Amino acid sequence: MTGVLRPWREKYPAVPVTQLVSEGRAAVALVHAAKGAGLLVVGRRASGHRLGAHTGPVAHAVVHHVGCPVAVVPHD
Repeated sequence: MTGVLRPWREKYPAVPVTQLVSEGRAAVALVHAAKGAGLLVVGRRASGHRLGAHTGPVAHAVVHHVGCPVAVVPHD
């Protein structure tokens, strides 16, 4: 995981990043980890659908239960 974050930390050294690995249900862990955060970024699988954004259960849960802005970013 550190290798994935390294280029972004180098490009934006003034932006604080917290890396946390935990066990359990993803939505519950993310809601708990986002307390006090300024932004939560979650991924969603890019689908073949052309109309509308389709989020999964984790993205849906955090959008509705965290107290900060959420960026849902599609990925392959």
